[in-house]
Amino acid sequence: MTDSKKPTRSLAGIAGIVAIATIISKVVGLLRQQAIAAAFGAGVVAGAYNFAYIIPGFLLILLGGINGPFHSAIVSAVSKRKREEIAPIVESITTLVVGLLLLVTIGLVIFADPLMHLVAPGLFATAEQAAARGVTPAGYQNLVLTRELAIQQFKIMAPMAMLAGLIGIGFGTLNAADIYWLPSISPLLSSVTVLIGLGGLAWMLGAQITSPEYAVIGAAVLAWSTVAGALLQWLVQLPVQWKEGLGGFRPRFDFRRPEVQDVLKIMGPATFSSGMLQINVWTSMFFASFLPNAEAAVSAMGYAGLLAMTPLGILSNMILVPLMPVFSRLSDPENWAELKQWIRQGLMMTAIAMLPLSALMVVLALPIVRIVYERYAFDLEASYLTASILIAYSVGMFFYLGRDVLVRVFYGLGDGDTPFRISVVNIFLNALLCFLLINLFGAPGLVLATVGVNIVSMGAMLWILNRRLHGLPLREWMTPIAGLIAASAIAGLTAWGTLQGLESLWGTSGLLILLAQLCIAGAAGLIVYIGLALQLRLPEVNQFGDRIRQKLGRGRSQ
Repeated sequence: MTDSKKPTRSLAGIAGIVAIATIISKVVGLLRQQAIAAAFGAGVVAGAYNFAYIIPGFLLILLGGINGPFHSAIVSAVSKRKREEIAPIVESITTLVVGLLLLVTIGLVIFADPLMHLVAPGLFATAEQAAARGVTPAGYQNLVLTRELAIQQFKIMAPMAMLAGLIGIGFGTLNAADIYWLPSISPLLSSVTVLIGLGGLAWMLGAQITSPEYAVIGAAVLAWSTVAGALLQWLVQLPVQWKEGLGGFRPRFDFRRPEVQDVLKIMGPATFSSGMLQINVWTSMFFASFLPNAEAAVSAMGYAGLLAMTPLGILSNMILVPLMPVFSRLSDPENWAELKQWIRQGLMMTAIAMLPLSALMVVLALPIVRIVYERYAFDLEASYLTASILIAYSVGMFFYLGRDVLVRVFYGLGDGDTPFRISVVNIFLNALLCFLLINLFGAPGLVLATVGVNIVSMGAMLWILNRRLHGLPLREWMTPIAGLIAASAIAGLTAWGTLQGLESLWGTSGLLILLAQLCIAGAAGLIVYIGLALQLRLPEVNQFGDRIRQKLGRGRSQ
């Protein structure tokens, strides 16, 4: 904003604010998942909620997320304008978006049944069809109840379509005004409202909260508290917008204004492009609905996904945020030699961080799940299912983040088309792999399909970059990565052996025992990995070690 009253923050300061807020939000998000797991386990209520949340959650992430198309478009347009020009632009866009998304909301309510049939067709199977794929009579009753609850929750959460647009617009407006803390921290409000809702339900029902006869009440509370969280995310932004003179919720119909047209030109393509990523999520849920234990499978996928994405999200910010401006600065052909070195560094740092994390999470998946989730309605059977899916997620961590590094390289080169085209192809590849792997591995196969897509994406991007940048030293890069893979494998075996020994001595009962076993086994594996990685004498490993020693040195000196 050209005449902002506030001084522009440093990039490091902004990154620090966002990082702290993100960590807090993720911690509260984990508490929310723990509460849902404790109340409903991997049963019909949690399963129905995961199916019902696909479209509303898709819209909330797509339209209301930070770095989403609405957020990015508003920041791009508003940050260039004088303060007195901002309110008319924001209010005109808000009026248009609310009108369109209100129609979408009404459509979601009216067509809830056919839309849920599209999202999860397996839930609509007849008794004969369900029996043919191995569903027991009791399982079929759960299937029917899951379908009914999912439709009920879907209708309740339909207004999140409109709220998502308002949240995204508000995020962008506040960021353009150099206000970062509120947009970054507000996602935890959604988690807090769910915690309050479940707390009130537990207070009223007590131990009966887990009883099947109260499933309809539990499902309604879970859905309404989710909507309340989205509403609160938007409402907390309004006073700040008004105070800063950035517009509010006043209708304005100046849609032909050039600035409004500029925002819409960015919003449309960005929304379509961002939506490609979420289609793969829907594809996994589509196939999961055909599993004999569909409600348990989708619940476990949600629980395991959060465990995998929490550390991955934090580490990805640490690795990716500093690289994007570097890639952009080195986009000219005369700088490509240096660009290749930075690509190498990005991939090496990804390998250094992700490979040992993958190995440790694979061998320690069960105690991790038991410690985080296993209480009340979430039993040992649910832990085993969730752990098996967490293993599948863990296998693909390096490829997930490695692909993101290469996507940033293309963006730095000014090429957004290539990653988009690869994403389009991946939609069909993901569907094919889901079809093949679900029959072999069940629910974990759906996650492995995503891993396969990321491997193919990473390979395709490396091949294209190799041609575009006139050669990449891929063989040279593979040697240290192979060394890190070996070090991670040995670290994983060390952690597994340590865990087995501790379990034979102490057993596997009790939260404190499980926590002690996890910490000791994880520490043993990590120490082995660090020792082996240092022996590889990679510059990136040595730099990391130097920073740790410097911080420890400062700590002792203080």
